[in-house]
Amino acid sequence: MHRNPTEPEKRLWRSLSNSQLGGFKFRRQTTIDPFIADFLCPAKAVIVEIDGDTHQDIGRDQRRDAYLGSLGYRVIRFTNADVMGNIDGVLEVLLSSLQAAPDRRWRPHPNPSPEGEGLGR
Repeated sequence: MHRNPTEPEKRLWRSLSNSQLGGFKFRRQTTIDPFIADFLCPAKAVIVEIDGDTHQDIGRDQRRDAYLGSLGYRVIRFTNADVMGNIDGVLEVLLSSLQAAPDRRWRPHPNPSPEGEGLGR
C-alpha cells in the first residue's frame, strides 16, 4: 500500500504532506502494533483512515478503533467518495478536529541522560 497508494490516499496526502494542514505534521502508512494507519498526526495522536469503496467490515473497524483508542489514539474515518468529491470539506473537518485535540502526552524516556550531560558549558 505504501508504494502503491489509492487515488484518494494520494489526493489527501498532497494536502497533508509538508505540514500543509495548519502546520500539523503527518506520517503515512505508519505501523501501530499490529495495524497500519493510513495517516498519523503524532503530535495530536490522531489517525486518519480512508475507507475504500468495497469497505464492509464495520465490526472489525470498531474493534480496531477501540484498540487504538485504548493506546490513546483517536481515529477519524473518511470514505473514498468524501476525499474525491469534497476534499475541502474533509480538510476542514480534519483541521477542526486537530485544533480541538489535546497535545499528545509524551511519556518520559525510560533511560534519560544523566543530569547535565549534553548541556553546553
